[in-house]
Amino acid sequence: MKQAWIKTTLALAIGALSSQALANGLAINEHSASGMGTAFAGRSSNVLDASIVAGNPAGMSKLERREVSGGLAFIHALTDIEATGGTGSTDGDMVPFATVPFGYYVTPINDKLHFGLGLYVPFAVISDYENGHMGRYHGLNSEVEVVNLQPTLSYKINDQVSVGGGLVISRIYGKLTRSIPMGKLDPLLAGLPDGHSDVEGDDVSYGYNLGVLVDVTERLSWGLTYHSKVKYNLEGDTKVSGITAATPALGSLNTTYDAAVDITMPESVDTSVTYRLDDQWTLYGGATWTRWSRLESLVIENQTSNPVQAGVVGRVEEPLKWSDTWSFAVGTSYQLNPQWVLRAGLALDESPTNDEHRTTRIPVSDRTILSLGAGWNINRDMTLDLAYSYLKEDKGEVNQAGYNAEYENSAHGLAAQLTYRF
Repeated sequence: MKQAWIKTTLALAIGALSSQALANGLAINEHSASGMGTAFAGRSSNVLDASIVAGNPAGMSKLERREVSGGLAFIHALTDIEATGGTGSTDGDMVPFATVPFGYYVTPINDKLHFGLGLYVPFAVISDYENGHMGRYHGLNSEVEVVNLQPTLSYKINDQVSVGGGLVISRIYGKLTRSIPMGKLDPLLAGLPDGHSDVEGDDVSYGYNLGVLVDVTERLSWGLTYHSKVKYNLEGDTKVSGITAATPALGSLNTTYDAAVDITMPESVDTSVTYRLDDQWTLYGGATWTRWSRLESLVIENQTSNPVQAGVVGRVEEPLKWSDTWSFAVGTSYQLNPQWVLRAGLALDESPTNDEHRTTRIPVSDRTILSLGAGWNINRDMTLDLAYSYLKEDKGEVNQAGYNAEYENSAHGLAAQLTYRF
């Protein structure tokens, strides 16, 4: 009985750690279409527009005029599931079509100082298994979104070196559901309709970004960006329904509990180089390190004064055992003419989990991402950027109690961005 409720109370935290977007773990890369075209190679060293607020705040110093830039990324994910063990269906279409927005504003204050403001989504997940899915006791519907508002300053030290930093005001929201097997609560109730758990919570927290951008030569630029960890203290509730009241103790579980969970999103370091080969060709390369090992375990609190409920729910700690990861990207752009630039990139993105610890809500593995893009200078003041990415993921196993499956994920991403300078 207690083990079933441990799984239920973990839903809020675990659901926040899954993403079918074009970055691994829970990260979202889709902060701009201009960067997406090169698979985000050169993210911290290549200044194309105001989206550099998210990539490297120091890069704002290279923008000569005020800029407003914004757009949308669209993600269509596909999942092939081959499951053994347990009962139920194994439909793989568990990730609905998703839209990721982003927007930025940058203005020069004087020759050395710039101010910028960014609004973007660093983490998100949306997944929706069918109600009768074989893994329904580990997760059904997941909807988690983190939105960052980032006021930012950059300072140009000299013609070669700029620095920048921004405060991150971050809001997280999550709502997740799962089924509860009656037979786990009481063997005599096996075969009765499942119970249901609905968990919801949110929080606002703070972090920061720091960056440096160096023009090593007239052709070569190097950038380094640090994204701080962000500690969230989610507060919300766990609503339980559908529990068959065969005994007073079981019947008392059909209620709403005040819930709390602490999650620390890890810090990351991004570094990249941009090399302008000639007037037409530019090359990019970059690497990102993320400290996913901060997610060693999760602690969840469900509040209740009922001793029976407290004995079942209580304070729960469960390991995740995530590992630090590296991702690498290379890319290039070709200036076809003054109006058009073409882009391409390739990224390798390491998974923080493995076959031993992968879960139904986090069925991610190592990824390879291929990107294509184009930028169109409509006129001197306006640019339209488009990008397409294809993600292919290695096969990965999920081995949880009563559910063993092999997942093979892929995704198509499309992004559009409009930049206006004035």
